[in-house]
Amino acid sequence: MFQDLSEKLEGVFKKLRGHGKLTEKNVSDALKEVRRVLLEADVNYKVAKTFIAAVQERALGQKVLKSITPGQQIVKIIHDELVNLMGRSDVPLKISGAIPSIIMLSGLQGSGKTTLAGKLGLFLKKKGHKPVLVAADIYRPAAVRQLEIVGENIDVPVISDGKKSAVDICLSAVDFCREHGHDVAIFDTAGRLHIDEAMMNELLEIKKKTNPTEILFVADGMTGQDAVNTAKEFQNWLDFDGIVLTKMDGDARGGAALSIRMVTNKPIKLISTGEKFDALETFHPERMASRILGMGDVVTLVEKAQEAVDREQAAKLEKKLRRQQFTLQDFYDQLQQIKKMGPLSQIVSMLPGAQGKMMKGLDVDDGALVKIEAIINSMTPEERQRPHIIDGSRRKRISRGSGTSIQDVNQLLKQFKMMQKMMKNINKIGFKGLPIGF
Repeated sequence: MFQDLSEKLEGVFKKLRGHGKLTEKNVSDALKEVRRVLLEADVNYKVAKTFIAAVQERALGQKVLKSITPGQQIVKIIHDELVNLMGRSDVPLKISGAIPSIIMLSGLQGSGKTTLAGKLGLFLKKKGHKPVLVAADIYRPAAVRQLEIVGENIDVPVISDGKKSAVDICLSAVDFCREHGHDVAIFDTAGRLHIDEAMMNELLEIKKKTNPTEILFVADGMTGQDAVNTAKEFQNWLDFDGIVLTKMDGDARGGAALSIRMVTNKPIKLISTGEKFDALETFHPERMASRILGMGDVVTLVEKAQEAVDREQAAKLEKKLRRQQFTLQDFYDQLQQIKKMGPLSQIVSMLPGAQGKMMKGLDVDDGALVKIEAIINSMTPEERQRPHIIDGSRRKRISRGSGTSIQDVNQLLKQFKMMQKMMKNINKIGFKGLPIGF
């Protein structure tokens, strides 16, 4: 996420840190570079201009220029202004006391509304709600079927009726929720390739008849200024409550995330960070600013770990570690928990320094986990518990069964043996209950 932006900013900061003493000139030169980087990231021109002016006003203060670490002080100022730019603090979804709370998704076709409806349904389901998905897109071919498949995948009901208008489908869904005790209805509304009056009038009619608790504008995070301009148009028509940025796991330059809040004066509430249905996060401006500046996002990483870790299994593992009984089966179980946290590349990106040049060239291969799983799955239960019995003939059988080479099997066994040695000192380190590999 924002790797190119992070690397370029890190280059500017490196020059700043190289100066033992800062002057107005080298601060001004550095901020010109920052402005250029922001424009290359497709940040709105007026937003970039306002941002640089705010940073410059604070950076040219005497306290900064005379500071012992002026370079670091300016990085801190830029971090603070990025937080201000993106909204200062997170703004949670509104869930009212009425049944149902209605969340209406709006946006252009291709922005990812239907997939987001499923992600949002699962997100709320995990928080104890009983959502339904509402197929209000009656124009796009197979849109209703797509949402039905999404609903099946997350085990959430889908309300649809091809014979009714979008407004009537939404009204029927509200009645369904009241009759069956579902407390949240998520409207997947129609989009177009461009904004047109017919689409907007339909959205306005749905808004008028159902009175949504939340109207969310769904923006493709990879489209930069296009997403910002579209959001402004939707805001003029619909007056939505918040923004969701999708496809933030791709090669997003950062323009939408850094511009959209200031242009629309509406908060970014959620971001979609992957293809899986659990890849939806609350948007935290401070954490995002830290990621952009290569400071990592340890808080989100810990939250993901807490969500993924099975506490009972962790307690059992701790006992095994104390008794030095860590096996390949235990290792396999830990891999499954790490996989729940998301792709390895995403996990690594949350570590401090991971966005900048420090991690450039590091190949974070999610396929390596698949290979390890295949090898362990090709072992017998006894081999997983007692890997030392795996001789030459067993290694050949395991490699054939897993579709890997004997060298791959040898490498895994060697690494596991090294890990077992490390685990002998686990009590001294004191990582109580932490999943192995974290």
